Amino acid sequence: MLTFLKQIFIWWNQQTLATRIQTIFFGKFVGADNFGNKYYESKAGRRWVIYKDEIDASKIPNEWYSWIHFIKNRIEKSNNIKKYNWQKPHLSNQTGTNKSYHPNKKNDEVIKKYKSWKN
Repeated sequence: MLTFLKQIFIWWNQQTLATRIQTIFFGKFVGADNFGNKYYESKAGRRWVIYKDEIDASKIPNEWYSWIHFIKNRIEKSNNIKKYNWQKPHLSNQTGTNKSYHPNKKNDEVIKKYKSWKN
């Protein structure tokens, strides 16, 4: 019962009931990415994502980012995208976590580019 109520009222937990109904009746499954997110398109051309876990827009990899934003390029038409050895795998937004980027994080110091005039 609680899961059903969450689907009606809470959009950040998972897909809402209205999105589920729209996906069933009007959505055409286009594909899925490595994270398990599913991508749909309507006959009118509207596109949306059903996220696997927590809803976070930074979880969309660049292959699907161009598709969802109607950017036309060769990526959306091919499934076998050549990855180079220097390319890193996609990561969601790491801000606020232990994996976030900080300069000199390994030295445990922060070098300021200025000196405060008060001590």
